[in-house]
Amino acid sequence: MGGGGWELLQPLTMEELEQGLLMQPWARLQLAENSLLAKAYITKQGYALLVSDLQEVWHEQVDASVVSQRAKELNKRLTAPPEAFLCHLDDLLRPLLRDIVCPGKATFSCERVAGALMLQVRSELSGLPFYWTFHCILASPSLVSQHLIRPLMGTSLALQCQVRELATLLRMKDLEIQDYQESGATLSRDRLKTEPFEENSFLEQFMVEKLPEACSVGDGRPFVTNLQNLYMAVTRQEVQVRQKHQDAGAPQTSSSASAQGTDNQLLNQPEEPVSSAPSLPVPDREPTGTSGPVKRPQLSKVKRKKLRGLFS
Repeated sequence: MGGGGWELLQPLTMEELEQGLLMQPWARLQLAENSLLAKAYITKQGYALLVSDLQEVWHEQVDASVVSQRAKELNKRLTAPPEAFLCHLDDLLRPLLRDIVCPGKATFSCERVAGALMLQVRSELSGLPFYWTFHCILASPSLVSQHLIRPLMGTSLALQCQVRELATLLRMKDLEIQDYQESGATLSRDRLKTEPFEENSFLEQFMVEKLPEACSVGDGRPFVTNLQNLYMAVTRQEVQVRQKHQDAGAPQTSSSASAQGTDNQLLNQPEEPVSSAPSLPVPDREPTGTSGPVKRPQLSKVKRKKLRGLFS
């Protein structure tokens, strides 16, 4: 576990748990009953869990004292400090949220009771049966906004900025190709020939041909597979902006400034497959408008030597 002895740890505040949870990626929680989206943040001093079925969102956040009391109620034969139970819960949840099958290590099930979601765990600890129940209640509107609405708005704005940058780059490439052609260069392979990029035509074609597939949310798999790098970059930027406002003593403004601030940082971050999505933190780790038209760039007419490669 590392980081020194547990007795030297400072108490973890609820605000630190909330911030730690915000910085985590979403993952698919595949159970026998159904598939859920979930994110979790577990330390030696407590945990925070967020679960959604894309209809509702549930949440639980507890400190070590609650963990200790619940462990005594559910596991009368087990005697251990709450840090040990939290470490074990992290070991159980980590492979589940990474979609890794661990035969015989733990059994998960869930049921809904009066608006709450009870996520039940059966496992072993030190050779004895271990039981745990996450008591997740409906998340508040502000929590849903913090973890879904605001980050998704920021992600959308960042992707829009990325599209504008790519469109500008394509127009510059077209001007570069035109300059080569006017200098006498020709393609060595006709199959490589492309038409000049027309943004309006591209967007119209995209809306007709690609939009239905692109908007297929399904059970949330495309979101957790393709957008988690960008999602975490946006939430990280949100936290940084919030901390700057707190340090300056100014009231927090809307997320638009945060989203705009992420534009330059996020555009070049490649997405990774789901197998490489970041995992839960190890318990010993301490918590820590519409755009205007883009001006068409101009290239000076300079005579260039005949190039090799695509042009001969």
